[in-house]
Amino acid sequence: MTVISREEARNENMITEYTKELETLPRGKITPKTVNGKTYYYLYYRDGKKVVSKYIGKDEESLTAVREQLTRRSQIEEMIKKLKEEKVQIKKLEAML
Repeated sequence: MTVISREEARNENMITEYTKELETLPRGKITPKTVNGKTYYYLYYRDGKKVVSKYIGKDEESLTAVREQLTRRSQIEEMIKKLKEEKVQIKKLEAML
């Protein structure tokens, strides 16, 4: 097995693992809503053409947990993007050899 084929296999494996993790994380945006002077937090995201709102809570703990998950999701999406760019480079390198 050549170095290029090992790198290609590693790249594919990482994309697969990150995609699996991405499926477990929430997507969308946190939006506060004030009712009678109290602030409630909702997670808004698209489900097909529909915009769905999911109640998060009004306490800081649940809000922090969802924010961390959304941050992790954006990090993983960026890593997958870079891995796909790397995959293109690997294919070009393979074609040259």
